[in-house]
Amino acid sequence: MTAPAHTPTDPDIGAAVDPDPAGAAASTGGPRPVHLRAGSLLLVLLGGTLGTGAREAISLAAPSADGIPYAILGINLTGAFLLGVLLDALARGGPDRGRRRSARLLLGTGVMGGFTTYSALAVGTATLLGNGAVAAGIGYGLTTVLVGAVATWAGIAVAAATHRRSRRAVR
Repeated sequence: MTAPAHTPTDPDIGAAVDPDPAGAAASTGGPRPVHLRAGSLLLVLLGGTLGTGAREAISLAAPSADGIPYAILGINLTGAFLLGVLLDALARGGPDRGRRRSARLLLGTGVMGGFTTYSALAVGTATLLGNGAVAAGIGYGLTTVLVGAVATWAGIAVAAATHRRSRRAVR
C-alpha cells in the first residue's frame, strides 16, 4: 500500500507519517503534551540556565591541565551521581505528576542537563586525540563514560540507603 504523493512517508517502511502528531491533540481541544506546555518549558529553561552557568563558572575557575579537561570530567561525574540520586528520589516518590514532574524537569532535565556536557567530552577527547595524546584521549573518554555509569549507580545506591535509614528512624 502506497501513501498519496502529497503525504509524508517514512522511507524505511513506506508508511505514512503524521507530520504533526502533537498538534492534532491540541487542535482537537485535548490537553497539550507535557513537553509543549509553557510551564514545563520554563522549568527546563530556568534549570538549564542555572546548570550551564554553574558548569561555565567551574570550567573557568579550573582550566585544563596538561590538555586534559579535568573540570569537565569532574562536572560530568558529579552530574551523573546527582542524576542517580534524583532518579531514585523521584521514583520512590510516586508517579511523574505535579511537584515530582516539576522537580524532574527543573533539576533533572534543566539543571543537570545544562550542568553535564557530553559535547565538551567529545571536544576534549577529539582535541587530545588530534594533538597525538591517544592514550590520554581514549582514557579520558572511557573514564568519563564508565566511571559516569558507576557514579550514577552510586547515586542511586546512596539515595536508596538514605531512604532506608530515614524509614527506620521514623519507626
